[in-house]
Amino acid sequence: MNKELKYFLIALQRSARDLSPIVLVVVFFQMAVLQQSLPNVLELVLGMLLVVLGLTLFIRGLEMGLFPIGESMAYDFARKGSLAWLLAFAFLLGGGTTVAEPALIAVAAEAAKVAAEGGVISDSPEAREAYALGLRYTVAVSVGLAIVIGVLRIIRGWPIAYLIIGGYAVIVVITVFAPKEIIGIAYDSGGVTTSTITVPLVTALGVGLASSIKGRNPMIDGFGLIAFASLTPIMFVMIYGMLI
Repeated sequence: MNKELKYFLIALQRSARDLSPIVLVVVFFQMAVLQQSLPNVLELVLGMLLVVLGLTLFIRGLEMGLFPIGESMAYDFARKGSLAWLLAFAFLLGGGTTVAEPALIAVAAEAAKVAAEGGVISDSPEAREAYALGLRYTVAVSVGLAIVIGVLRIIRGWPIAYLIIGGYAVIVVITVFAPKEIIGIAYDSGGVTTSTITVPLVTALGVGLASSIKGRNPMIDGFGLIAFASLTPIMFVMIYGMLI
């Protein structure tokens, strides 16, 4: 059997194994607790097969493309020795991947809809689109700055604990003054930014950079960028809510 095909079948089996607990939970509660048969069984089965296939291809794509290119570019920037270009790349990488996050797009659209229905903004397609775009770009800028801070931490060797504790202390203070309508959205924004597109590239960037700098440990210094990417959107979205 072809080596690549054999690897794909093993990955397919792993994806099915990872998704099986979700399927078992749904089936158990549907049939044992709700005591109802599963609707559209054939469609559900086909959907689960597509999910398994999609997850397998996604993970394989990360291994083949995103992780290697992220690590190699980080190594090349470190070897080039240009801090300005490295920080510019980190900012644009963080911001660009965040704008494209499907989860953020969905949350921003839902937030705009609820804001319009609640009278926070005018109930018109233009106002909703402007609100959603403003929210998305606010989060994108915040993630870009977060990756810049994370890269500087790797280069300078700053302790991550102090930065995280200080960041959340600032968030607590801002929460006191932020409009209550924006607080929940802000905290959710911190979670949806770290999703399918951002995480692989940012993680590869951190590990690659830590591996290419003398005196840095990839296990200690290479990880942590995602924590910053989850933290700064909370601040920026609350400030965005205060401004609008």
